[in-house]
Amino acid sequence: MDSVLHTRGRIGSRTLLLTTAAVPLTGWAVHAVALHRQLAATKKDPLTGLLRRDAYTARARRVLARHGDDTVLVMVDADHFKAVNDTMGHPAGDAVLAAFGARLTAWAGPRAAVGRLGGDEFAVVLALPAGRCAQRLEQLVRMLHTPVVLDDGRTVAVAASVGAAAPASVGSRDLSVLQRAADAALYDGKHSGRAVLATRQHATVPSINGRRAGRPGTGVWGRAA
Repeated sequence: MDSVLHTRGRIGSRTLLLTTAAVPLTGWAVHAVALHRQLAATKKDPLTGLLRRDAYTARARRVLARHGDDTVLVMVDADHFKAVNDTMGHPAGDAVLAAFGARLTAWAGPRAAVGRLGGDEFAVVLALPAGRCAQRLEQLVRMLHTPVVLDDGRTVAVAASVGAAAPASVGSRDLSVLQRAADAALYDGKHSGRAVLATRQHATVPSINGRRAGRPGTGVWGRAA
């Protein structure tokens, strides 16, 4: 009996030791989860749920490295966004931005890099073969021109300007070059209701604060103005 009790005592002590040791480990695990969530939150825009600029850039480069020429970079600007804020209020403007974020995410799919670069400017990098590019850009334009219904039942007429750049059409897989070309193409089609695919000329357009100057030739797809 004494030996049994002694054995049970040793087992109990060991269990107690392990249990005691597990307490700080559990605390650190909870802390690690909380820290992970905080770090993840810093990577995403709280309004739209899209990646912030730095996180978007890192993921976009990974997509480009993985898929090479079968990728496209898309720049999106909401048209007349200031008018929405001025006439319907900032909550309505926030709802439009959130809707654009959801639509871009749905359009691009879970493996794409979708980011809010600031204000009403968005960017997407996704795997997309050249043969499907025109059709997919037309689809995106239609989605971004679908009215947004607010929680109070009001409807906001929305529109967006879209520019796209593919490595084959621009002659580069560099993210900065593609983004500059797509931005230049976007401004060639600004307020037209059509998506513009960048050419090599667009990649050479000088920019000021990320915005283009000059008007090279264009290739235009999508919905009529």
